[in-house]
Amino acid sequence: MTEKKVTKEELLKKAKEPAKKAMKWHPFYKGKIEVSPKVQVKSFDDFSVWYTPGVAKPCEDIHKNPEMVYEHTNKWNNVAVVSDGSRVLGLGDIGPEAGMPVMEGKGLLFKYLGGVDAFPICLNAHEPEEIIQAVKWIAPSFGGINLEDISKPKCFEVLDTLREELDIPVWHDDQQGTAAITLAGIINGLKVVGKELENAKIGLVGAGAANLCLARTLLKAGVKEENLYLADSTGLLHAGREDLDKDRTPEKYKFAQKTNKEQQEGGLPELIAGKDVVVAASKPGPDTIKKEWLKEMNKEAILFAEANPIPEIWPWEAKDAGVRIVGTGRSDFPNQVNNSIGFPGIFRGTLDVRAETITDEMHIEAAYAIAEVAEENGLNEEYLVPTMDNTEVYIRQAVRVGLKAIEQGIARVELSEEELREKAEEIIKSSREKTQSMMKQGFIKDAPSV
Repeated sequence: MTEKKVTKEELLKKAKEPAKKAMKWHPFYKGKIEVSPKVQVKSFDDFSVWYTPGVAKPCEDIHKNPEMVYEHTNKWNNVAVVSDGSRVLGLGDIGPEAGMPVMEGKGLLFKYLGGVDAFPICLNAHEPEEIIQAVKWIAPSFGGINLEDISKPKCFEVLDTLREELDIPVWHDDQQGTAAITLAGIINGLKVVGKELENAKIGLVGAGAANLCLARTLLKAGVKEENLYLADSTGLLHAGREDLDKDRTPEKYKFAQKTNKEQQEGGLPELIAGKDVVVAASKPGPDTIKKEWLKEMNKEAILFAEANPIPEIWPWEAKDAGVRIVGTGRSDFPNQVNNSIGFPGIFRGTLDVRAETITDEMHIEAAYAIAEVAEENGLNEEYLVPTMDNTEVYIRQAVRVGLKAIEQGIARVELSEEELREKAEEIIKSSREKTQSMMKQGFIKDAPSV
């Protein structure tokens, strides 16, 4: 029996289903996360231990030795998901209130996938110095900071300043998280088509926070400077562009000097032509990238169209143009290149060793862990990275990230590989089992049908 071919109309209808469900389910649950006790309360007398007067003793212990806050409180597992709502998904500057559903969703992913207690912190603050100060004010309560959906160029200043001035890890998922999962997809995509990372010609569509961090990551991972090209809304980045200034656009300026060695000019058609891999992190489509441009890519081409909620080009259109492997940022298409595969495990490993920061080497290590798990399951054109139901990918990342932090001398706690694995496995599996248990017992009600 031959398999029924799915039509483009059916694929397009499927692509619209999550939005319909979202508008029904969000108001039904009125939020995605809540605070629940993690201690036993066998009688009301126990509150004299958890609160006054008993709580005074751990307070005094922390006052004597601030590091004990990690032993007496949940700081060791708390992460703040901080946003000003200035660059939400593919929606743009919609503000902190409108960004709340995304930040709550992030908290849900953190908890279910990585066992991390993450809290949405949406700030009515938009200047870099205001965001920086707000995060510094709340930092004592958290073991890590996840910056989310903050527009460029201020996202660079906020990240760099907070990484320098705080003694807990600060991470911008739109930068480092996207770079980690995309690198994993590129590694395995090239394996499927039989090409090497160090020899691949790679073009990046968009020169925002995600692709600028990806460019830095690719170079550190072994891509040659002469094989890397970036383009923004003006055109290809190159050393001869007079509109790029080291003071006003320092990140773009830096890569204009390093990449595109022949100073090729032009726009997206020129960037895409002759490339083995193209990664788009730009304006939502579906017509941001044209089919005719993709026809000029090298044979066995790979495309990651990562804009949300609509990719720069629909996957079936890219396939029609001759691209062999296509990935997007959506869960309803094959090869979802989504940060959710990375950040829960990366933070799990970071928190478990109480790392002072998250280095590029740590998220590159995570990328290789992601790639390895997928390869062990069997790579093909529609399976480059694991899906979110693969618990092992988060555990593997936690172990590799923790070990790299220890190796780099930025971990407050040193654990063996076996200890890291046992800890990550216990926390992650416990989190999932608690959610499933609450669903079975009816504490989390069934969502209405759509």
